[in-house]
Order: sequence, then structure tokens, then C-alpha cells
Amino acid sequence: MLDKIGIAKRIAQEVQDGSYINLGIGIPTLVANYIPDGLNVVLQSENGLLGIGPFPKEEYVDADLINAGKQTVSMLNGSSLFNSAESFGMIRGGHVHLTILGAMEVSENGDIANWKIPGKMVKGMGGAMDLVASAENIIVAMQHKSRSGASKMLKECTLPITGINCVKKVVTDMAVLEILPQGGFKLLERAPGVSVDEIKEATEGKLIIEGEILEMNI
Repeated sequence: MLDKIGIAKRIAQEVQDGSYINLGIGIPTLVANYIPDGLNVVLQSENGLLGIGPFPKEEYVDADLINAGKQTVSMLNGSSLFNSAESFGMIRGGHVHLTILGAMEVSENGDIANWKIPGKMVKGMGGAMDLVASAENIIVAMQHKSRSGASKMLKECTLPITGINCVKKVVTDMAVLEILPQGGFKLLERAPGVSVDEIKEATEGKLIIEGEILEMNI
């Protein structure tokens, strides 16, 4: 099984040179610490920051410099600050190549539910709906199963939907899964120590397995 850092490290391998990337709240924010050396990427936060660096060491923390999840962050040389209206103009204009989000559920058709559990108070949906409607590529970072042991890789989402048919890939604590255009979770890799049978058991939606499934290299 992977921990949160392991998931972030594996997703960082998906980052391509020259990309503009939005990191969602939770595990996705950790990806900033593991961008491979030599890649020129620009991290964007919908509260109005372009050019996010790794999380700062304690002596460099600036309480006024935060990301959308209210975590303190660092800025790289050439970074810029602006208001959220300009930030969402960037998102809605299709200028974000990759969005990395957390989720509570993902369906085999690429639907995502990540903003609300009925009956529980939430502060709002944030920028998730704009991001899933506008980004070229959406990767989800999440746990494969809930705390009760139920699958979160579903035939259909049961929670309020954030976006329809938009997720391209999911990296969980158990596996890397590609959402196929025709539907279904294609198993690409398995986490260290996790068997294919365990992934089958933990996946409610259609799971497609072709050939030998190798362990992740992280």
C-alpha cells in the first residue's frame, strides 16, 4: 500500500515539461515537493498564485502566502499574484493543462464526486467544478476504499457529482488506473505489496486487466 507521500510521488511522474498545473486540496498539494528535476512546470492556485514552489521550511513560512487549501506555500522566481477573478479566467480559458484533485468517489465512466457529502456542512465547492470542466487532463489522488472498507472505484457515483466523464487517470494507495474512453478502469500498475486479486476485490466498477501488471516504481 502507498501512503499519501507515495501517491504524490507517483502522480509527480505524470507531470510533463512545460505544463501549467493546478493542485487540489489534500494529497495533490504534496505533488509540488516531488516534481522531477529538470522539468519546467508552473503550479497554479485558484486563489490567485502562479508559480508555487515546494512547501517552505519553518523559518521561511509567510502566513500571508497560502494556497487554495490555506496551506502556507513558497513562491519561485518569476511567480505572480493576482485576484481570483483573473485566476478563474485562466482556468475557464483552458490555460491549465493538468489538474490533480482529491476525490471521495470516481466512476468507471470518469465521473468524479469530491465536494459534498449530504448531511455534512461544507464551506463550498471551491474551484473544482470549473477545473474539471476546463482542464485538458485530470488525475485523481485518493484512497481506493473508504474507512469502512467499501470501494470508492464505482460503477456510478452515489455522492453529488462534481464533473461528468472528465477523469483520465486515478492513482490510489493500491493502484494506477486509467479511465478508458468507452468506460472501465484499466489497471496499469499495482502498489508495492498489493496483489491484482486485492485490487479486484477493492474495485466495484468494471476493472480491465491486460497482461502482467507491474509494481509501481517510486
